[in-house]
Amino acid sequence: MKTLLSNLAARAVGDTSKLLTALGLFFLAWGTIAPISTLSWWLQDGNGLADERPDLADDAVTSDPGPPCYLVFLTGVGDVSDAALADGEAVFLDEMEAAVPNCVVVRDVFPYSAASDDVGGQPFFRWLWQVSEDIGTSDNPARMVLQARNLWRIALSADNRYGQAYNRGTAAAIAERMTAAAAINLEADPPIQLVMVGTSGGAQVALGAAPYLKQWLPVAITVISVGGVFDGQEGFDAAGQVYHLHGEGDWVDNVGSALFPSRWRWAWGSPFNRARRSGRYLPIASGPHEHDGDRGYFGEDPVEGEAETVTYVDLTVETVKALPVWDQFR
Repeated sequence: MKTLLSNLAARAVGDTSKLLTALGLFFLAWGTIAPISTLSWWLQDGNGLADERPDLADDAVTSDPGPPCYLVFLTGVGDVSDAALADGEAVFLDEMEAAVPNCVVVRDVFPYSAASDDVGGQPFFRWLWQVSEDIGTSDNPARMVLQARNLWRIALSADNRYGQAYNRGTAAAIAERMTAAAAINLEADPPIQLVMVGTSGGAQVALGAAPYLKQWLPVAITVISVGGVFDGQEGFDAAGQVYHLHGEGDWVDNVGSALFPSRWRWAWGSPFNRARRSGRYLPIASGPHEHDGDRGYFGEDPVEGEAETVTYVDLTVETVKALPVWDQFR
């Protein structure tokens, strides 16, 4: 019996090892072909962005003063659609809209596509999205594959070979969604405040888009990373200020500091380290947040130990509202 159990255990371990190896090879191959959709988009539609901003509709531009501020939200890798914000994310944006009424809130940017097309608009992933929706749970295998797809888009944004195409595309999508929400004055002086709030991989996309938005639009840019994972190259020279909120229970946000050499302390001349030394990059402890879920930055569970019913998203709202970027708009 003991020998039989040992053989079964060894077989199980062997099968698991083969499965994990197969999955690893699958995702490696997937990562190899991930740039193809971005390059295809660039060749068909995007190469006109190399030297100039995207064409904006006539009603997207105004000679009136226009709004003094835009808040653009870039969701994390867990979302698969620009219309699928988590309840806590919607609460956060509603609270910010009430707190800073002069700031136009833009909710409908999907940061994991160069053209801001959600995965349901992409034929290869449409069936997988439908399977995920039919299953319904947030941790089903189909949704996990879609989240892995989004992770590869973060890698594209941070890649110095493909990032220039990908980040131009997301910058164009951000500009178009901004002007669809409220017409922009392209001669604005002083510049319009553009605050991009990116959670998880959305922080990398915000930073990647920042140089192009600054080139195309009369904006002063602030990036707020909420548990973000990002490299230390793009965006830090274009943004006037980068705030990074990190929770005590969030280990994922440390991935960027370990994975990207430009975030390492001895990369003295990297844009990230220059911003850190000058105070243009500021990490802020947000509380006991985990990376996501009910105790994440946009979680709606009550926080233990608080005198009254305070949720995790409430802590995030209060931390973001306290940033000095909003002082001129209160």
